[in-house]
Amino acid sequence: MEIAVVVLNYNSLVDTIKCIQFLRKQLVSTHIIVVDNASIEHITDSELQITDNSQLSIELICAEENRGYSAGNNIGLRRAVELGCEYALVMNPDMEIVDPYYIEKLVAVMQADEDVVVAATDIVTPEGIHQNPMLADGNWRTSFGWVTSLLRPQKRVEAYDFIGDYTLSGYCAKVSGCCLMLRCSFLQKIGYFDEYPFLYCEEAILASQVARAGKRMYYLADTQAVHRHIKSEKGDPVKRFKHWQRSRIYFYKKYSSDSWLGRQISILSMRMYVLAFVLYKKLKK
Repeated sequence: MEIAVVVLNYNSLVDTIKCIQFLRKQLVSTHIIVVDNASIEHITDSELQITDNSQLSIELICAEENRGYSAGNNIGLRRAVELGCEYALVMNPDMEIVDPYYIEKLVAVMQADEDVVVAATDIVTPEGIHQNPMLADGNWRTSFGWVTSLLRPQKRVEAYDFIGDYTLSGYCAKVSGCCLMLRCSFLQKIGYFDEYPFLYCEEAILASQVARAGKRMYYLADTQAVHRHIKSEKGDPVKRFKHWQRSRIYFYKKYSSDSWLGRQISILSMRMYVLAFVLYKKLKK
C-alpha cells in the first residue's frame, strides 16, 4: 500500500522542513511530495533532504506559477496517483503531528469503510482552539448570520462557532483543508480539487463533491494535529476578504443546493458582508 503526503510550500521553507521532521516520526512508509507554489525564493532538493529515515522518500516539484491552494495541491496529488498511491494526506507546512500512528490511524479508518473518501482528525491551534469537525454549510436562511456575529461580544472559546463536537469520532459534514487524508480513486473520479478558487471555500466545495458522489467524510477524535498559523502573517485582510468573496460566490453558483432565488440572496449577503468589512478597515485607518 502506497501512501503520499502532499505539502504545499509558499515562502515557508522553515515550516516545511519542520513539517518533514514531524513526518519522520510516523511509523508507516510514506512518499512526501513537496510542491513549491512559485515561491519568491524557490526551495531546492538539498534543503529538503534532512532525513536518513529509509521509510521516507522526498520529492520536490516546482510549480511554474502560483495558481492557489487547490491548483498547487493538485500538482502533488496527480503525482501521487502516478506513483500508484492509494491514499494521500494533504497538509499545510505549519502543521505539527506528534502521534507516530497519526497517518496509520487515518488509513485504518478509510480501509474499514470504502464509503469514506475523506478523513481528518482533531486539529487545534497553539491556544487550544479546535478546528474540526466543521458543521455543514447553511442555506440562504442563515446567510445573514454575520450580522449577529458582528454584534455578539467576542469571548474565549474552545472551538469556533462553525465547529461541531470535537470529542466524538464519526461521520461529519466537512473538515478543514489544512490537514486531511483523501482516497486517490475518489480524487480521480471528481477530477481532483476544483481549481477555480485561489483561496477559501475549498472545504465547502469538497464537502459538496463528497455528498453528491454519495460518499462520506469521517472525523477521528482520538488523535490530534496542531495548526500553528499566525494571523499576522496572512497578509492584507482586505485582499483576503475579496478572495473569499470570489470563492464563496462561486460556491453558491455551482455547488449550493438552494433555489435560484436562495442563491441570489446568499450572494447579496456576501457582497454586503465584504463591503461592510472593507469600509470598516478604511475607517479604522
